[in-house]
Amino acid sequence: MSLLRLRGVTKTVRIPDAEPLTILHGVDLEVAAGERVSVVGRSGSGKSTLLNILGLLDAPSAGEFDFDGVPVARLGSGARDRRRGADVGFVFQQFNLLAGRSALENVVTPLLYASGKRFWRRRAIAAEMLERVGLGHRLDARPEVLSGGEQQRVAIARALVRAPRLILADEPTGALDVETGGSVIDLLESVAAENASALVVITHDPAVAARAATRYRLDAGRLAPAAVETAA
Repeated sequence: MSLLRLRGVTKTVRIPDAEPLTILHGVDLEVAAGERVSVVGRSGSGKSTLLNILGLLDAPSAGEFDFDGVPVARLGSGARDRRRGADVGFVFQQFNLLAGRSALENVVTPLLYASGKRFWRRRAIAAEMLERVGLGHRLDARPEVLSGGEQQRVAIARALVRAPRLILADEPTGALDVETGGSVIDLLESVAAENASALVVITHDPAVAARAATRYRLDAGRLAPAAVETAA
């Protein structure tokens, strides 16, 4: 069974004093547990809108969307929030770190909703994840004193700390140099493999996209398989 299944998903938004704007057009997509997927596309092609729908932050205007076999349209807002909190890890392009909170406090945040041993060990678990992204020496640093690359790694640690079933990454290497970016993708793939998590990466970087087993291109809101480049 697919973890994610979209059939004919369309997203339209209403604009005051203008015609409605359709951002996604009849998107079909299936993502299995443990699958590695990349989506490339120009700015304004609908990539962020698609990511928000996959992560249960937004809802389609039309079409079908099943998450782990459950029609999302049948879930109330509370049920969607619980499923998102338990099963989805986001790596946002803009980081969205909590200002005034340390790196450790930012990564601990998702574990406040955990239960049992994971709740009581939340600070130790968060510290271990920061160590894995190379920030074990920056646990007490706040976002305002971290570089863009360090903030990105804190955001990645926060996304992975709950071992989510679905990891959604929006330009995860955008603020990083080539070497650090490669190590970040290695980490995302490693944690996904450990937990049989699906990994969906939105990227403009062909090298990052090529690492995924399944590749798509989103163009003007229409999703299609991406051509596989071969060596000359």
